[in-house]
Amino acid sequence: MRLLKMSSSVSTVSLPAVVLVGLESVGKSALFRALTGQATGDELNFRGSTIGVRTAPLPGQVAQVVDTPGIRVADDSDTTRLALAQIEQADTILLVARGTHARQEVETLLAHFGPQLTRHKAVLVLTFADRSHAQLSTAVQAYTALLGVPVALVNARQMAATERTALLQAVETAVPLAPQPVATIPLPDIPIIQPQTTLYERSHWGAPLSLLTLFLLFAVPVYLAYILADSLQPIVDAALIEPLVNGFAPLATVVPLLYEMLVGDYGVITLGWYSFLWAFPVVLFMGVSVAVTEEMGLKDRIMASLDPWLRRIGLNGRDLIPVLSGYGCNVVAVFQSRACSRCTREACTSLIGYGSACSYQIGATLSLFAVAGHPTLFVPYLLLLFVVGAIHTRIWYKPLPLETAVSLADRSFLQKPSGRAVLWRVRAVLKQFLWQAMPIFLLMCAVGAVLADSGLLDWLAAGLSPLLGLFGLPGAVAPGVIFAIVRKDGLLILNQGEGALLASLSVGQMFVLVYLASTFTACLVTLWTARKELGGRVALKIGGRQALTSLVSTFLLALVVV
Repeated sequence: MRLLKMSSSVSTVSLPAVVLVGLESVGKSALFRALTGQATGDELNFRGSTIGVRTAPLPGQVAQVVDTPGIRVADDSDTTRLALAQIEQADTILLVARGTHARQEVETLLAHFGPQLTRHKAVLVLTFADRSHAQLSTAVQAYTALLGVPVALVNARQMAATERTALLQAVETAVPLAPQPVATIPLPDIPIIQPQTTLYERSHWGAPLSLLTLFLLFAVPVYLAYILADSLQPIVDAALIEPLVNGFAPLATVVPLLYEMLVGDYGVITLGWYSFLWAFPVVLFMGVSVAVTEEMGLKDRIMASLDPWLRRIGLNGRDLIPVLSGYGCNVVAVFQSRACSRCTREACTSLIGYGSACSYQIGATLSLFAVAGHPTLFVPYLLLLFVVGAIHTRIWYKPLPLETAVSLADRSFLQKPSGRAVLWRVRAVLKQFLWQAMPIFLLMCAVGAVLADSGLLDWLAAGLSPLLGLFGLPGAVAPGVIFAIVRKDGLLILNQGEGALLASLSVGQMFVLVYLASTFTACLVTLWTARKELGGRVALKIGGRQALTSLVSTFLLALVVV
């Protein structure tokens, strides 16, 4: 095959683009992993567009696979609109449909992409081969004859070597769809295989069960992370941190600033260790939890069952996806809000900034509560974020009328998660944490040491003291509030002096402090991303509304607990 014999030295920039196109939840991401061996690929704007897609070369650098977002027909979301535009840029289109709903989805895709398929080479890929009706395997020949393009039947989640070889051969022999009226193509009528019905689809049980599931998805990983970090801290402190602090002691008189930057109250070793110890387990366990949930197919069930409740605060079920993604990273979630309809995207972004505690924020707040000796405060803190975030969205945005909501996609199959797929997802999350989040926080530690040594932190604390006093907080906590505006894990600055500052606060003050610092504004990177995505005016409006809601709710909270 010519495609498979191309030199591996070919640059990915000039490689032919094999674009995956399909509706939501058809298995494109699993197909992308199976073809490329990568979980996420590279995020980029494909050929000048403003939509982020995933790309990765096929092994051997013979082609570049492009995974576009799932398309929703007759939808006004940016992902749908711009993904449709990118089809024209493809060299080969892999039209992906579920084998369990083969005729219905293929007819829908042909109705909307028929003209493009006559101008580009195309392959029809039918996924869920392991769950499809027995008639589908015999109908593949009929599809090939009727459409005039190669057809591949695969189990994308666990693709066999023979399936992968057949798919690559189909890509090599791809040809344009023969020009003909799409409506006249007599596709085989294959019985639909519907996914299982569970309690998530029950009218009375679905929404409460979904909320409970969401709570467990975060509560269990956070609890496990706390157990691990709490067990490791005294061991590593005695074996590593204390010897390092003692070893650098001579620097205190020779180069005081360097000593402070390394092992002082804001030291990259002392404070940086707290950051890693308490944030890394949260990122790890939450990454596993979210990956397992998505691989099991629970995400779509939860999204559908909570749709009626979300409409009351100006969102719909699909908007839950970026909100949940915000618990991993708010910036990624803002990008994912492109999948929201235009009438809900601003509200969704606002809720992400206020109520979606990213993994770094969760790790930082868990660390603060644990160091202060009140780890159980984390549960009411997370619940308060959820409740006030929903109220905040309802106050600033109108409810979504039933008739304007986009109908939800069919529920997905519940299935055993693939260990390989989960590992791929978690590996990508850990890579982002280690190479992006930690270096930035270590830099913040160094900056904090310089500001403390220069006296600027004391000056800032004095300036903010009157405002913090309204909430019953001392001015000494000002650095934590300031650094949390830059990044949410900047809260860890409050661990200075091995928790001496936190130990001086009451339980009520501790709770109010963490809530205020983590909600006063979204981190600057998130706001900057919102500015790029929605415009400066909208980003300022979102930030101003969040600050107002935070100050008012913090004041009311302080009246109760301080």
